[in-house]
Amino acid sequence: MDAVRVALLREVLAGTEWPAAAREFARTLRSSVVPHGGGLLLVGTEAYEPWHLAAHLVDESTWSGLPQLRPTLVRHRVEPDDPVHLAVGLGRIEAAGRGETLLVVAPEHPADGLLERVHDARRAGATVLALDGGGDPEVRGLAHEALTVRDGNEVDLDTVQHLVSAAAGENCAPSPRGRRTFRDRLSRLADQLTAPPPARW
Repeated sequence: MDAVRVALLREVLAGTEWPAAAREFARTLRSSVVPHGGGLLLVGTEAYEPWHLAAHLVDESTWSGLPQLRPTLVRHRVEPDDPVHLAVGLGRIEAAGRGETLLVVAPEHPADGLLERVHDARRAGATVLALDGGGDPEVRGLAHEALTVRDGNEVDLDTVQHLVSAAAGENCAPSPRGRRTFRDRLSRLADQLTAPPPARW
């Protein structure tokens, strides 16, 4: 989702909690991965792999100049002929430890095997974050920080993932000599173009 569409989405959701909640969660994500540089692991449930979030975080990593935001997609099923970047199985979570961040995207209750691995990773020192689609108490209990999207909200989990990924690349430390990146300028222009006209008295 490009900067203009994100700006339009934020305008539609203005007055709800979601733009601010997504920015806050993204700030936590960024502050978890950037100082440590230990890597970001991204995992879904057995029925849901967060492909789109992985792709958007790769884009944000490139545009923002923060390689730490580039995730490793951890998959429940890995086939022998999968390319290297898609061949990371659940064993990678077992190896996670201090300085690493594990982002769990769970539209539904994850299998117990995943929860046990996430619990072990947290005990080993990994930071656990969760985008939760149903207020699952086990997922929230394992996460240092969680953002929950329940049925009946103004948004669904996919929309929140767009907001979080876009916000993750924003508000970075100023570039040398105070110059803003092209991505920052584009985002600001999109906000200006989609802002309502000034009131006329």
